Formats: sequence, structure tokens, C-alpha cells
Amino acid sequence: MLLLAVLLALAGLPWVVPAMRSDHLAKLRQETVDMFYHGYNSYMLHAFPEDELRPISCQPLTRNPKKPADIGLNDVLGNYSLTLIDSLSTLAILAGGPADEKYTGSQALSDFQDGVAEFVLHYGDGRRGPSGQGLRSRGFDLDSKVQVFETVIRGVGGLLSAHLFAVGELPIRGYKPKPEPKIKSDDPLETAPITWPGGFRYDGQLLRLALDLSERLLPAFYTKTGIPYPRVNLRSGIPFYVNSPLHQNPEDTEPIVGNAEITETCSAGAGSLTLEFTVLSRLSGDPRFEQVAKRAFWEVWERRSDIGLIGNGIDAERGVWIGPHSGIGAGMDSFFEYALKSHILLSGQETPNMTRSQRQSTTSWLDPNALHPPLSPEMHSSDAFLEAWHQAHASVKRYIYTDRNHFPYYSNNHRATGQPYTMWIDSLGAFYPGLLALAGEIDEAVEANLVYTALWTRYGAIPERWSVRETNVEPGIAWWPGRPEFIESTYHIYRATADPWYLRVGEMVLNDIKRRCWVACGWAGLENVLSGEKQDRMESFFLGETTKYLYLLFDPEHPLNNFDAAYVFTTEGHPLIIPRKARGSATPRKRTSHTAQQSKKDVSVYNYYDSKFTNSCPAPRKPLEPLAGSNTAAKRNLFDVSRFTNLYNTPNYHGPLETVSIRDDEEGLILQHRATSNHSVFPWTLPPTMLPHNGTCPAPVNRILSWIEFPSQEASASLFSRSGGSSGSSSSTQLLWYQNVGPTVEQVDGLKLQLEQEHNEAAGEDVWMISHVAGKTVNRHENVMFHADHVRHFRDDAFSVLRRKDIVDVVLLIEPDTAPRRTSRELPRTSVPLPITGSLDDTTSIEAAPAENASSTRRTAVRASGEPPAADADSLFQSILRAVSSALEGSATATTPSPRPPPFRTSGSGNHPAADAAADEDDDDQQPGVSIYSWLANTASGAGAFPLPSVQDALLRSSPGFSAADPSASFPWRRVYMAGLACDGPLPDDAPRRHQVIVMQRGGCSFGDKLDNIPSFAPGDDGSSLQLVVVVDEGGDAHDAPRPLLATEQRTPRGTPRVHGIPMVLMPGAKGTYELFRQASAVGLRRKYVVKSQGYMIENAIVL
Repeated sequence: MLLLAVLLALAGLPWVVPAMRSDHLAKLRQETVDMFYHGYNSYMLHAFPEDELRPISCQPLTRNPKKPADIGLNDVLGNYSLTLIDSLSTLAILAGGPADEKYTGSQALSDFQDGVAEFVLHYGDGRRGPSGQGLRSRGFDLDSKVQVFETVIRGVGGLLSAHLFAVGELPIRGYKPKPEPKIKSDDPLETAPITWPGGFRYDGQLLRLALDLSERLLPAFYTKTGIPYPRVNLRSGIPFYVNSPLHQNPEDTEPIVGNAEITETCSAGAGSLTLEFTVLSRLSGDPRFEQVAKRAFWEVWERRSDIGLIGNGIDAERGVWIGPHSGIGAGMDSFFEYALKSHILLSGQETPNMTRSQRQSTTSWLDPNALHPPLSPEMHSSDAFLEAWHQAHASVKRYIYTDRNHFPYYSNNHRATGQPYTMWIDSLGAFYPGLLALAGEIDEAVEANLVYTALWTRYGAIPERWSVRETNVEPGIAWWPGRPEFIESTYHIYRATADPWYLRVGEMVLNDIKRRCWVACGWAGLENVLSGEKQDRMESFFLGETTKYLYLLFDPEHPLNNFDAAYVFTTEGHPLIIPRKARGSATPRKRTSHTAQQSKKDVSVYNYYDSKFTNSCPAPRKPLEPLAGSNTAAKRNLFDVSRFTNLYNTPNYHGPLETVSIRDDEEGLILQHRATSNHSVFPWTLPPTMLPHNGTCPAPVNRILSWIEFPSQEASASLFSRSGGSSGSSSSTQLLWYQNVGPTVEQVDGLKLQLEQEHNEAAGEDVWMISHVAGKTVNRHENVMFHADHVRHFRDDAFSVLRRKDIVDVVLLIEPDTAPRRTSRELPRTSVPLPITGSLDDTTSIEAAPAENASSTRRTAVRASGEPPAADADSLFQSILRAVSSALEGSATATTPSPRPPPFRTSGSGNHPAADAAADEDDDDQQPGVSIYSWLANTASGAGAFPLPSVQDALLRSSPGFSAADPSASFPWRRVYMAGLACDGPLPDDAPRRHQVIVMQRGGCSFGDKLDNIPSFAPGDDGSSLQLVVVVDEGGDAHDAPRPLLATEQRTPRGTPRVHGIPMVLMPGAKGTYELFRQASAVGLRRKYVVKSQGYMIENAIVL
């Protein structure tokens, strides 16, 4: 009884978590410290002052001067003691740890200070005088051709972070620097000296050296695009980029031919410099770096595709993408990271002063910003970077995130179309779950991280590239060089969720590294995660990031984990912050030189907030099962992850083993150990106590696929002839693929469809989804559109087209001689041909001048076997919706607008609808033609409802069979009576007798009263009398419009039952819709259809 009472009391607590015991956490923390020091001490003993360590041969690793093309080494290693720079911030973080028996904190602080002193001894103090000369070089005056990106994130970032720790701007527990009284100076590079034990006086040496290194990178930014060249020589600059404006006279216009130097950089390499260079500019008072870094970011972002995706490779000189590949992994990863983190770093900061102030420099003075117009204040604002992140994340979630047929992952797709490109996961993409956690996207972060956790559990590391198709490591790309991305994400998600499951993941990573990577002189990367073959290299980021994130994961109370400030980790794991006293500074200036503009806050320059996106981070959730303590371990889809990665077929050698006898040809019977089970849960370090009681996962859903092949031309011609249709004239299947919408099938002859059955939660029923059409993948957000004239006669069980009785399109034709004079932008016509109507969420469609005369057509036609090319500026659907919005809603936003670009965008998509309307008016003046309007309308219901008349569908310009010579040929009705509200008494007797359509306005009385006010009439066989009543609801919500209810039978104005019932439809529209019918030359209907296969609806099949 007492035990039961205790259990009930525990269950009632708000948070009962069997978190890892403090002694076990301390043990893991100490093992991480030992791991770091085994690598760091080995580097200082065997490799310093060279860049990296060969841990197997116990020798230094340096550049490869005999092979300049060896960019794997030469891009990173610059002959400036790279591993020491990368390790300083880790030492500072270890120095801030809790007290322990080994005095880790005091030892690490001493090693940090000694490391700074050693670096200054070898490279000088960054000044121009004799003190600037070190044992190895004067600053970074080195004949080393390095990659700009790697040098910024490792070299500049490492120096700046160590400087911020040294002066106390970033916290170290117990370290309280006491600067000496400073001689009065306006130079921010001369900080007040801080005397350390041993006599070294720190006075900003690392900041000055960071400035020296960064100035040597500036030549790479001398491009016409603002996108930096990928490489630079720290001594001679960029003599190998002969087309750079740095080498040309202003009158030179022709590029120099004959130099083979590669000008291709990547989105991450060009756009991931803002954190380091912004902090450098704010600390040094030199605005050049912040400007070039932000310009490079926005230049890459400006070139995103119409669907919002950035590419991988981009040419720095021409500003064009190289290759179609888009994703979140290598070449693109840190661009997303720096969009969000730039927002965090700049939050609450003043707009920087961009006044140029040439100062003494250790190099020649260069300012690439002189090539370009100044950046707008918006481009400097924190909110602009947040908006870029929101839009980038939305596009990734829509086009890159893949969850069909398997557990979700982020694929590599076509940048312009979102079509699948390659099916693999790379280890660099493991950073993304951590970024999602920082952005408050916790559920997505947890889901994404599960895949990488399962892969690590299976291989004891994450291979550089893993094939989704083969569920195995990509051949020849099986290495893991000690990368930090996975443990980085694990750390961030743990900080966001407080779920102890992630501590167990960290424990797994720590144990596997110790087991697989330890060598006598450090830690070796894995050349092959399958065989365990080691690399004779310890990359600098292993000490700079991997061990750092592991340590912070195991030290929840570390000062940095509880630091209430807008600090960020760079993509190299170096913490950075803009100190309060440096906010807004850009150039050395006297206090009397401040102006109102220089002190202006960025929040007053550009404000951004969009409630559709995540704008805050949620508090950690309580465990669903308090006694288990982990929401992640209780997730019901864990087996789906194991199945996706094939982990469930992998023997668990960390569990129980059995001894078996194996016969060997040479040695005879030998004993071996064999796992008694495969992996069922992960990570392998997860204790059974963290699993939920009776926890189960649902059985995998069996895929139900179906294939449909339409008959060839000969067979379909026979079929159509029996049903009164036409099979068309082309024997080949042609698709018109609209970006952001999907393909339109122009010919069904020989067309092949693949369907997959899914459960529609909202409808509560199973449906088919077309996953492939003519061999091409149809994404989840895309529909497959068929022309009604091609398919409405199909009644086959495999593909049956059924007419809907609840909705219909009302189509209006206005010819030039009846078109109204347009004196406002409310009623423009568009020159864009329209093959889609209200079925795709826009309830009003407009058609105008013939496509062959339309210069602004943005339609891309491709054959099914081809590849859909990118549209030149904007997708057809977005252009149509903006024109529709201008026509019928004034300046209202279209139903499905394109992602809104930042307000400083000067080209591409995203113009205001009014601008589009004005352009359409100009086109109409030059290319007059008919206008066709189409609205979605609801048919009546109830006892008084009458079916619609049986008439031919009115043809749109994009419809097969449309006649440009006689566009009204398919429209059945020519005479329209405008009845107003029709509530004040009977209409004139000739209204129903001489008119085929009566148009009314909604309101004033019931739908039944409106019909009762129509005089009786005798319908003629020729259809010359009333056929249809259209009630226009101006301002009505097209997506929530009711069917007009006619509760009683129809009556005449005299009260007698109406012998011949009148069909009625309710048509939502915008202001001006009712008056548009006054100009009509013809009115018609287009039926709406649903498509079924084997009794189930094909949800993404749209009949136009």
C-alpha cells in the first residue's frame, strides 16, 4: 500500500524524469575532457606550429605544395597553426566547467592563456612595428592559397571567439579579467591590457590578427556580382583571377580568356561569412567586412529559384548557378544556418555606421564595396535575415522534405522544379535538426534527428553519403573524418527539449569514437565506417567542434548554457557575440561625431513579423510517461526509422552475445561471438528504464500501388468514337509542367500513371494519389490536370470521370466591341493563357489575348521524357493569381501568393499586383482580344432545387477545340438580365421570356423569394427563354460559400407551384463582379468532375 502511494505521488508530479545520474554525467564529461586533451596534447607535442596532426604516424600534416590541386588539404591548411586556433574556444569552454578532482577548469584556463601566448609568439601581435613580427611570420603574411570560406570560419572565427573569451565578453566560470587603466585612445583595436599568470599581457592581439587575416581575404570580394571568389593567396591576393575588376581598367569590358582558374563557389561558401565579419567590423570599427559578407549573402539569396530554393554551385564572376542540385547538405548547409543566426546575432543592434574611414593597415588598403551601391538599411537588419530564414525553411519543407513511402528525410531535388534529383543523405546535413531546434521547429527537429541517430547506431559513425535507394553506404564515399554536425544537433535539441534520450545519444557517440578512432597520438578519422579503416589525419574541427559540443551536452549548468545574451555558435562551433559597447560601431570616431542616422535602431528601419511562421521557441514538454522520462523514446514511429535505415536488420553487438563454433578451412573449429538479436531500439546506450511501459510501434503500412496505362492513339480513337469524343491529333504524350502547381496532360494517348493509396485523415477515407506521370515524379503539393474534353467520357473502373452536382464553373465571355472602358485597375485582362480554374483554389479565372500573341507567357512545355526547365521569372500560377487579385480584389493578396521577398529586392518575382495590372493594360492596348472570366459557383439544394441545363461546356482558350476565330461558339447563352437584389416584387414579364440568364445580387431576401419573383414562362425548345439564375455574392468567401438552400418548392409570383423549375447557382466574387455581367457577350458553364479508380477518389487528379 505504501509503495502504491509513493508511485501515485510520483505520477502526480509535474515532471518526473529519470534523468542521467549526476555521477554518470560527470563521468561522461570527464571522458570528453580526456578525449580533447589526448588530441590537443598530441598536436602540441608532435605537430605545432603546423596546421594539423597525423595521429597514426605522429607527424605534422601540412599543405601539399607539390600538388596544388589537392584542395582537400590546401583549401584548409594555411600554414598558420590551424588546430591551435580552432582549439582555443574549446579550451575556454572547458575552463568554464564545474570543479572536479582533476582541476579541469583551472588547467584548461591556463592552457587557453598559454595557447594565446604561443600563437602571438609565432605570428606577432598584429601591430605594424617590431612587435608584429613573430617567430613564424608577420601576422598572416604567408604564401598560402586558401579557401575564403574555410579561412573565415576557422581562422577568423577562432581568433575572434578566443578574443571575446579573453576580454570577458563570453563567460568563463571564475575568470574575471581586470584590465589595467587604458591610455585614452579612440582605437578599438587597442584594448586595455589584462595581465595573466606568467606575465603575458593581453591587449587585443587576437583581434588585430583577425583583422590582418581578414584584410588578406578582401581581394576575393573584387567581383562584379558581389559573390566572392572561392580562393585567395594570403600574400599576393588573387592574381590568378584575371577577370577581377581588381586587375582591370574601368574601360575594359571584354573578359580575359585563357585562364583556367575555377571561379565556382557554393551557396554556403559565399553566404556563410556574415557572423564572423559582422563581429569583426563591430569590434574593429572597420565596416568593410560586414558589408561584403552581407552583400554576398543577399546576392546568393536573390538568385534563388522561383520556388525559393538555392542551388549548390554558383559562378562568382557571372552569378549563375552551376548544376541543378538543391538540398540542405554539402555546399548549401551553412547558408540556412547563417540566415537564422544572423538574425539572432543582430537582434537589438543598432544599424552600423557605414562611413568609410581608411586607417593604417598591415596590408594595402582595399575596399571591394566601392564596386557596388551601398547596402540598404533593410539589408543590415535582423528582421530581414529572419524573413529569409522563414522563406528558405518553407521552401525546403515543401520541396526537399520527402515523406512519401518511407520515413521523412531531406532529399536532393532540382532547384528550379523541386523534382527528385538524387536519393542520398550526406553527413553534413546532420546540422539541420539542430538549426530547426534553434528556430523553434521542435517536432521537425526531433523527427529529422532520428534518421541520423539510427544511422550512427548502425555504423558507429555517419558515413559521408548514404544511399536511400540502396539503404547502404554509397560506394567510395564511406568516410567519417570526425565531423561534428550530428552531435551539434543532438546538443541543440537536448537544450530545447531537456529530454534525457539525447544524453544517451551523446554517450553512444562518445563510446563509439573512443572504441573506433583512438590511436596513440590522437584521434583518427574513419576512412571507411564499414571496415573501420582509419585516416592518418585529425581534422581541426574534431577538437574545435566535436569535443566541444559533447562537453556542453554533458554540462547542462555550464555558464554558456545559461548565458542570457544574443550569442551564436558559428558553423565552426566558435561562440560569437557583439559586445554591448561595440553595438553599431563601424569606424573609429569621436563622440562628438555621432549623428541621428548613426544611432538609428534597425528595428525602426525594417519591421517583419509573419504569424504564419514560427516566431518563438516553445518550452520543453512534459514527458508523456513520467516514469520513463523521454518523449523521444516513447515515439510510436521509432520502428519506421529503424526500417528506413535498415537498422532492424543489423545485429546488435552491444547486446547479449552467444558463442558459436565456426569451421575454418585452415584452423578447423574456431569459436566466435554472435549477437543474439538485431537492433530494435536506438541509441544502443538507451537503458530499458527509459522505454515506455508496454511500448509498441504500429505495424508498417504496406504500400498499395496501382498502374494505369491509357490506350494508344488507335485504341483511344475507337473508344472516343463510340462515346462521341475526339482522340486528338498527336500520338505522343505531352505535359505542360507548371512550377508550384503540377503537370497538365495535353495528350492522354499512351499515358502511364502510377498511383499510391493513402489515408486522408480529414476525410476519414482512403484515396489514391498520383505519384508518377509519364515516368516523372509528382510531388505532394502538385496536382495532375486533365482537360475535360479528353477524359470526361471515361467510365473505366481503372479511371472513371464523374460529374459533380454541387459545383460548376460559370464562364463569361467579353468581346472587344462589348468590353468596358477600364478606368481603374480593378478589371484588367491578363495576357497569360490559363489552363486552370477554380478547382485549384482560385475561384476566378481570366483568359485574354491568344497565347501566340502574348509576350509575357510564363508557361513551360516539356515532353514527358524531358526535364522541365525553370521559368524565367515567376511561375504561371503565381502570375495568374496576381492578375486575378488585381482584377477582382483591387490590391488584395492573391489566394496562393509567391513567397514575399524582402522589401529591398529589386528584381525577379514578387511585384505588387498593381504593377502586374498596369503591365497587362499596356499589353491589351497593343494586343486587343476577347476576355474569358471563370468563377466557381455552388448549385442549389433542397426541395426547390432544379438540375442545371444540359449544355455543352464553354471552352476556355486553353481547352482543346477552342476556336480563336469564333470564341463564343461553345457558349450557349447570349442574353443576360441584370435583376439587382430582385426582392422588391415581381420582375418584368419579359425578363425570363427574352433572357437566358438572370443575374442577381445576394442579400435583401431569401434565395427562394428571389426565384418566386420571377414571372412564369413557357420554356421553348430552342433555349431562348430563361435557363439559369446566377446569384453573385460580392465579398463572399469562395472557400466557405454555402449552397443556396431552397427549402420549399418553387412558386410563381402568384403563389402557384412553378411547373418548370429554374436552376440557381450562388457565385462568390469580388467587388465589380456583378457589373461585369452587364458587359457580357456570352455566358456558359463548365462542369466540375472528380476522378475515381477502383472505387477510390484520385485526390490530386484535377479535370479542367
